[in-house]
Amino acid sequence: MRLKIRDGSESSCEASCHCQDMSLLRYVCELVLVQELLLRPVSPFNLLTVKILRVRNARKADLLTLSDCYVTLWLPTASTEKVRTRTIRNSKNPVWNEAFCYKIDRRIKNVLELKVCDEDTVTRDDELCTILFDIDKLTVGRTVRVKFQLNPQAREELEVEFTLQNTLEYPDAIITNGVLVAREVSCLEVRVDTGKLKQQSTNQELTFIVKGSHEGSQKILLDSAISLNIIIFHCIINDQTRLDIILPEELADKNGTEKSGVLSFPLNSLPLQKEVTVEEDCSFHLCLTARKCSGGLDVRLGFGLCMEEQDFLRKRKKYVAAALKKILHLEEDLKEHEVPVVAITTTGGGTRSLTAMYGSLLGLQKLNLLDCISYIGGLSGTTWTMANLYEDANWSQKYLEDAIKEARKQVTKSKICCFSLDCLKYYYNDLIERAKEGHNTSFIDLWGLVIESMLHDKKDEHRLSDQRQAVDNGQNPLPIYVAINLKSSYSAQAFREWLEFTPYEVSLLKYGASIPAEHFGSEFFMGRMVKRLPETRICYMQGMWSSIFSIDAMYVWNLATDSEDFWSRWTRDRVKDIEEEPFLSMNPYEVDTCLLTPSSNLSSALRDVLTGRPTIAQYPNFIRGFQMHSKYLESEGFSTWKDTVIDSFPNKLMETADDELSLVDTGFFINTSYPPLLRSKREVDVLLHLNYSGGSQTLPLDQIAKYISGQGIPFPKIEISEEDRENLKECYVFEDADNPRAPTVLFFPLVNDTFEKYKAPGVERSPEEMAEGKVDVSTILSPFTTREVCFSEENFDKLVKLTDYNVLNNENLIIQALRLAVARRKQRNY
Repeated sequence: MRLKIRDGSESSCEASCHCQDMSLLRYVCELVLVQELLLRPVSPFNLLTVKILRVRNARKADLLTLSDCYVTLWLPTASTEKVRTRTIRNSKNPVWNEAFCYKIDRRIKNVLELKVCDEDTVTRDDELCTILFDIDKLTVGRTVRVKFQLNPQAREELEVEFTLQNTLEYPDAIITNGVLVAREVSCLEVRVDTGKLKQQSTNQELTFIVKGSHEGSQKILLDSAISLNIIIFHCIINDQTRLDIILPEELADKNGTEKSGVLSFPLNSLPLQKEVTVEEDCSFHLCLTARKCSGGLDVRLGFGLCMEEQDFLRKRKKYVAAALKKILHLEEDLKEHEVPVVAITTTGGGTRSLTAMYGSLLGLQKLNLLDCISYIGGLSGTTWTMANLYEDANWSQKYLEDAIKEARKQVTKSKICCFSLDCLKYYYNDLIERAKEGHNTSFIDLWGLVIESMLHDKKDEHRLSDQRQAVDNGQNPLPIYVAINLKSSYSAQAFREWLEFTPYEVSLLKYGASIPAEHFGSEFFMGRMVKRLPETRICYMQGMWSSIFSIDAMYVWNLATDSEDFWSRWTRDRVKDIEEEPFLSMNPYEVDTCLLTPSSNLSSALRDVLTGRPTIAQYPNFIRGFQMHSKYLESEGFSTWKDTVIDSFPNKLMETADDELSLVDTGFFINTSYPPLLRSKREVDVLLHLNYSGGSQTLPLDQIAKYISGQGIPFPKIEISEEDRENLKECYVFEDADNPRAPTVLFFPLVNDTFEKYKAPGVERSPEEMAEGKVDVSTILSPFTTREVCFSEENFDKLVKLTDYNVLNNENLIIQALRLAVARRKQRNY
């Protein structure tokens, strides 16, 4: 094998010195070197040596013999490879004394996973336990020997020696928001000339693998008509990785490769911007060129609002200020900082919530309050209403009766037509086209197409980014659609991450990471877009936002008990903190050393059954490749939404297996769209909670209040008497007089209270009109249950009139809340 490096230029330099001048020259060079070292910034890189010494009193994993122990090491922030010691057979006290080296970056949260295993020749190896050790506990320049207590009662322990040393390597640049870290990325171009091979090889392929890269592996067919192939890999520049080429059997024999059928090239020593030519005798011609990805990130890192939303708010406040001056009879115009932010939050409920939301918005419009709203948050069925409205760039400036008439036509039409032969053919062809574009497809996408047919008479080409036309001048409230990201083998109660979708951006709240709305569905690596796909049509988004098919057994269990403790005891890995050695560093940003004891195979199988979902909407994970900052747990943005069982396990959060976001209806956790509206930067003063859920009307409010209080987010205390809970009124107001940062919440449950006797506020029904007031929204015989996708015209009209009336009849409470919000704004110091 021969390697040639070409940089496109040729130059030579000759220097000659007399012997008597050599010592002076050497002295000058040493001075220059010392000066350079003094001026060079301290490198954040360290050389970590991990020496696995021994295990004492190893537990028995087999009935008849002692364990055949080995230890695996995994430090994903330094290397993509999992390494291991040799196996020591049939020993209670195995000794290895094997050392492994890593180059680590202290700016990253480095957590080493040490796994003690028992090797089996027939069955799968047993994982006895796993230790998670934060490298921040080590001190540079010291060698420490740590005894990890695996089982204090049996005196079982793993003994490991750690050495952390400084390096003089110049650091690569990083971009961070204090939670995620983006490192420099190399774009590796592999050019392969297979002209010699395709004449002698048919139906065979070359496989190229770069572990830890975005692409992972790619293949080239040797009998292709194209002799020159170009492959691109995106990988971290300083990662300890390599390019592996898996050869067909006949080529492997011919080239006599050291590792059967595999050629390997280390990439961390590959010079940037230079072409490396590899010439294989009697085989193929290979050229490697590594280039640093230039330009900024395509993922915005930051917990603040994007510039487009900030501009929207400035424009929207002009509408709000004018509306408030008229409604509150103010003598002077409000200054910009005196204008309160008012938001609407909704709950899901299928066609019921779609219909009821039209009535609520109509009531607000009749009271001239719609122009006071800056945000509308939606999920599940209310996203259907919102998506329909925002197809019209000026919907809130028009009388809503026209939009309601169109919704009435779609809701009351027969849904049998959605499953006609023509529709099924359309669904099939559109899903095929979507797959050709590069998108993942699932049953959730089919559900999105069914929603499109239920709510439209023709194909809807509308996309999320198109809704910018409806907000760019501040003429309408900004819509925010909400979903949650789940993880396999975890229930929504154990793990979920909030996502918000606006016409401007799609954002993961916990990580402070956002991408432009039109790029959602494209592929990203380390904050850079590596494959752009066409923007997803809104119907597919609606299928994901209102996915009722991603249900799992744990969701059903939680509906009955609201607790997973019973199943957790049987199915989760046991996790406990290990006592720290007194000589380890006390870093305030370190995570505790943990011992994980895996559950049994039966328990794991049961967990998979309980958390298994029939289908789920999957989209490329736009934070793929990022690493966690060394102080991520102290970030205010992250800690606000730190709410899952693995938030203190950075390797779990960022494991490379999560190439996809698994997105579902927020109702699988809490049926609400509150979280995005409670971001501190949005400074929401008043929240109108329009509740359209089935069953208990107070459950979503109780759940979100409990959740929010646990997150430390300012929120008023929710107090509703038991008597009221039995017979809910139309509106409740909750506020925290002692905390001006806590929003005032106006809760509108879906109830038929005074509407039964009044057709309009203060206007009683005549005996002939009493039938119109009988609207059943609470019993199991209600025509508005979530499973109903088609309403009669009479029932549609009744539900719209009910929610319209409930808003109109509580005008005074809304006005009082707005007046208080203005007063609080004026009292703030800006």
